[in-house]
Amino acid sequence: MCRFLAYLGPPVTLEALLLAPERSLLRQSYEPQFQRHGRINADGFGVGWWDAARRPEPARYRTTRPMWTDRSFASLAGVIAAPAVVASVRSAAPGMPVDESNTHPFTSGRWLFAHNGEIDGFRGEAGTRLRRMVSDERLAAIDGSTDSELMFALALDRLDAGATPGRALVEVIAAVTEVTTGRVNLLLGDGERMAATAQGDTLFVLGGTDRVVIASEPYDDDPAWQRVDDGALVEAIPGVVSMTRLVAAKGALA
Repeated sequence: MCRFLAYLGPPVTLEALLLAPERSLLRQSYEPQFQRHGRINADGFGVGWWDAARRPEPARYRTTRPMWTDRSFASLAGVIAAPAVVASVRSAAPGMPVDESNTHPFTSGRWLFAHNGEIDGFRGEAGTRLRRMVSDERLAAIDGSTDSELMFALALDRLDAGATPGRALVEVIAAVTEVTTGRVNLLLGDGERMAATAQGDTLFVLGGTDRVVIASEPYDDDPAWQRVDDGALVEAIPGVVSMTRLVAAKGALA
């Protein structure tokens, strides 16, 4: 259910990162290799990228169209280059509207956020309890109806309180596991650093001397791709990746 990717490093075109590789995110939209839930990701896609020389907030492109049908994006992707990118293709959870407001990545200020998974019982009591945990300010800013955007609001509250991106995600997972179960592979970044969790679905990392890619699944056959153990937090800046075991129920790290 959904595939996402984050990149930090020297500027790269969106085409080279998302469309050209043999197992690109484009291909993963209709033929994923490692997806455990759902078969295709045809319920829209989104791409966000940063250009700090122009503004601190990322630009974002979202649509409800399948990625393989969007010729306009394919045309633009070859001339847009960025040092930091977050992208996602969506397979909507049963009952969730296919709407642009529900399409990842979500954004607020300099932050981008994506989620691969589903919170069990979100449209019932679990969702009600989680909404009560969100501040009035962040709750009012939610545009769509997904569990993903609600978790982003929970993360933003923690960032507002001074948490690092990694700590914010750990505390969001702790909040969710206090209420219900689910699959919560989360991705959060500000253009300079990224954090992600492997909690219920696949996650891989490709590191280098000056770059890093975090993705739901590899986009090529490079043997340097490293599979992230389930129940782990990944934190990254260009060229540096750390992995730490999650203890989600306690909101702490082991």
